[in-house]
Amino acid sequence: MDGWNAESDASQLLQQLGIPEEQHQTMMGDLPESDKVKVLLGQALFGQPDVLLLDEPTNGLDTQTISWLEDFLADYQNTVLIVSHDRHFLNAVCTMMCDVDYGKIELYVGNYDFWRQSSELAQQLKSNANAKKEEQIKQLQEFVARFSANASKSKQATARKKQLDKITLDDIKPSSRKYPYVKFTQQREIGNDLLQVRGLALTVDGQPAISNASFILHPGEKTAIISRSDVTATQLLQMLAGAVQPDAGEVAWGVTTVRGYMPKDLNSVFEDDTLSILDWLRQYAPKDQQDNTFLRGFLGRMLFSGDDVLKPINVLSGGEKVRSILSKLMLTEPNVLIMDDPTNHLDLESIQSLNDALVAFPGSVIFTSHDHEFIETIADHIIEVGPLGVVDRADTTYDEFLEHPVVKEQAQNIYG
Repeated sequence: MDGWNAESDASQLLQQLGIPEEQHQTMMGDLPESDKVKVLLGQALFGQPDVLLLDEPTNGLDTQTISWLEDFLADYQNTVLIVSHDRHFLNAVCTMMCDVDYGKIELYVGNYDFWRQSSELAQQLKSNANAKKEEQIKQLQEFVARFSANASKSKQATARKKQLDKITLDDIKPSSRKYPYVKFTQQREIGNDLLQVRGLALTVDGQPAISNASFILHPGEKTAIISRSDVTATQLLQMLAGAVQPDAGEVAWGVTTVRGYMPKDLNSVFEDDTLSILDWLRQYAPKDQQDNTFLRGFLGRMLFSGDDVLKPINVLSGGEKVRSILSKLMLTEPNVLIMDDPTNHLDLESIQSLNDALVAFPGSVIFTSHDHEFIETIADHIIEVGPLGVVDRADTTYDEFLEHPVVKEQAQNIYG
């Protein structure tokens, strides 16, 4: 089992996961949560097991570690079984998809994108075939009804009746997948100015978290804030949203901006968590949309059906809280959405619905995310923030940003 090299192998694996050698003798209880996740992941990967079972392995990991894990698993020679909501991760790692739906399990050879296209095409073809059969049944029924009493046509009518009896519709079971209806509209368009950030600085526990952060965002831009530190990215978003005051610098919003904020700490949104979802959302609805009928219908499209709308906030799951906050943002119609890791807690269907809604949103979006596909398909402006400044690139995709040699050099400078 190569036990003589176990200690050096463990050290090398931890360093690849972003745990420096000087921390290797630290007690687990003294590590921050983000590092605990990395150590536990290392525990699963260590020793080249025959079978790896990974349940949401990218949760809590930074983008660098996720990228390393993608490469590690893509080259892994043994069997890997993964559950994940990260579409880019599934595309990079998986060679087969196990689709659990319609009360059965079906295997597709290929990655996530191939599975999605194949399964949707198969369902569409089946539906189209049924539609043709339904039309044929209708025509035969009309013929039988018209001519069954007509002596000259009775033989034809009888033949058509036998033909009709032989036609069977394929049983298309309803999918267990449910997509919430997410669509953001804006009260008004943004004027000439969106946001100017000048010399922003913040110190946390005596250490500089952000220094001299300056950038300009323009109306209509959709900006991803990334960092090697989740805390740093969250702190910048908190300052932009006005939830945290900077030690120095200025955040200047355009006078026509109407901002909607989804923090990473979902509980901070709900001042009274004993309210039902229905009553909580009613506080944010326009006067003509505060009646139960409208709100129940609205929440129904967000997958809160029947008595679900009467659940108190304090018993909701993370995904239900996210869908509640998204409902609030849709009703209040801001023209700027500030969202801190909004795909956290969501299933794949909800992520896809939110992804499509943000692409279609005519206003501006400023967000953080660990979801590579989410950033790549939404953002046209990338800002990387570190303790010593920012790397600012507009009119670029996430993949272009990551591969740009100048960006790589600048990134080293902002982390020191």
